[in-house]
Amino acid sequence: MIRFTNTLTRTLDPFQPAGDVVTMYVCGITPYDESHIGHAMSYVVFDVVKRYLTWRGYHVKHVQNFTDIDDRIIERANRLNITTDELVARYIAAYTDDMRDLNVLPADVYPRATREVPEMIEMIEGLIKNGFAYEAASELSESSDVYYRVSAKKDYGALSHRTQDSLLAGARVEPGEHKEHPADFALWKGAKAGEPSWDSPWGKGRPGWHIECSAMSLKYLGAQIDIHGGGEDLVFPHHENEIAQTEAYTGQQPFVRLWLHNAWVKMGEEKMSKSLGNFITIRDGLKKVGGDGLRLWILTSHYRKPLTFTEETLDAAKAGVARLRTAARAGGDAGDAGVDLAAYRERFTAAMDDDLNTPQALAVLFDLAKEINRARDEGRGMAQAQGLLLELGEVLGLRLEQPEQSIEAAPFIDLLVQVRDELRAAKQWQLADRVRDSLAALDVVLEDSASGTTWKPA
Repeated sequence: MIRFTNTLTRTLDPFQPAGDVVTMYVCGITPYDESHIGHAMSYVVFDVVKRYLTWRGYHVKHVQNFTDIDDRIIERANRLNITTDELVARYIAAYTDDMRDLNVLPADVYPRATREVPEMIEMIEGLIKNGFAYEAASELSESSDVYYRVSAKKDYGALSHRTQDSLLAGARVEPGEHKEHPADFALWKGAKAGEPSWDSPWGKGRPGWHIECSAMSLKYLGAQIDIHGGGEDLVFPHHENEIAQTEAYTGQQPFVRLWLHNAWVKMGEEKMSKSLGNFITIRDGLKKVGGDGLRLWILTSHYRKPLTFTEETLDAAKAGVARLRTAARAGGDAGDAGVDLAAYRERFTAAMDDDLNTPQALAVLFDLAKEINRARDEGRGMAQAQGLLLELGEVLGLRLEQPEQSIEAAPFIDLLVQVRDELRAAKQWQLADRVRDSLAALDVVLEDSASGTTWKPA
C-alpha cells in the first residue's frame, strides 16, 4: 500500500484517491528570474510522484500554474524597461528548457493567472455573496480592494497547525489598507498607477496571489482533488488560504485529500532563495553535472528533509550516475544473470510505497548495478537485469540508456537548432539541411512541427 506523509494530518496516511484518475495540482513558479535548484527539488519530487503513481497503474492528471503577475514581476519589468509579458515569456521559456533537461514530464495543463481572471472574479463574487469576503476602500487606488474574512472560517489554520489566535496576533495592516481584521488577506487589489489591471465589479485591479491557484485548480481539476503539492514554504499562508477560500466557495470538504510538501534546499544554514540572492540556477547545475546528475543529487535526500548544497555532493551524484549508466549499457551475453529480479523489484516498491523513500529506492538501483557488473565479470547473461535497472531508473526519471554527451551537449544542440530555424526562415535550405544531417550523424533527431522544431537522441 502506498503511503504518504499528509501535511494536514501530520501522519503517514494510505494513498486513497477518488478513482483511477489521480488529480494533482502543483504550485508553479513566478517567472521574474531564472529558476534555481530549490525549484528543481520541488519539481523533480513531484515528477517522481507522478511517475511512480503511473508505474503503479494510475493515470495522473497534473496541473501546474504560472503566477505571471505580481509585484516582483512588475518591479523587474519596469527596471529592465520591458513589458511584464516580455519578462514572463523570457523566464517561462528558460524554465521550460530547464525542465526538459531535467527530464521532468510536462503537466497536462499550465494555466497562467492573467488568462484566468474571469474565473477568479466569479469566485470572489461568490465569497462575498456567502459572507466570507468583503469589499473595502483603498487609499492606494481609486478602485476597491476585496479581502477574505478569516474569522468566518472556523478551522482556519488547520494545515499549518496554528490557532486562529496565534495567526491573528502576528498579523498587521499595511498603510492604506482598510481590513476588518489584520489577518484578513487580499482576494483583489485595486489598481495602482502604471500597473497591469483588469476590469471588475470593484473597479480596475488585479487578483491576489492565493485566489489564483484556487480558481485554476477548481477550473481544471474540480472542487476536490487528490494531491496538492509545493514547497514547505507555501504551507502558510498560501496553501492555508487556498483551503479557506476554496472550501468556503464550494461548500465541500476536504478541498484536498493529500497535502504533500517538500523541504528546502539550503546554502549553508539558510534556505536557498531568490529574495536572499543565495542561489544556484538550475542551468548552472545542469552545466556542472547534467540532468541525471542533478536529479540523482536531489533524490539522494528524502523529500521532506532539507537538502544542503555543496560542490562535493553534486560531484558525487555525477559519479553515481556514471556507475549506473555503465551498468545499464555494458555489453554482455543476453539471457538471465541468475539474479532474483523479483526481490529487487519488491525492495524498490516497498521503499517508494513508504512515503516516497527515494534514498532507499536508489540504494536498490546501485545494488542491482553491482549485481550486473559481477555478472559481466563472470561472463553470465545480464540483459534482464539491465532491463530492470532501466525500468526502475525511468520511474525515478533517470535516462540511463542515453549517452552522457547527448544530455550535456543539450545547450549546444539547442543553439544549432536555432541556427537551422534561422537558415530555413532565410530560405537557405541547403545549409539548413547540412545542419540537420550533421546532427543526425551525432545521433540527434530533429522533429519539425507547426509549433517549432524539437530534438531527441536517436
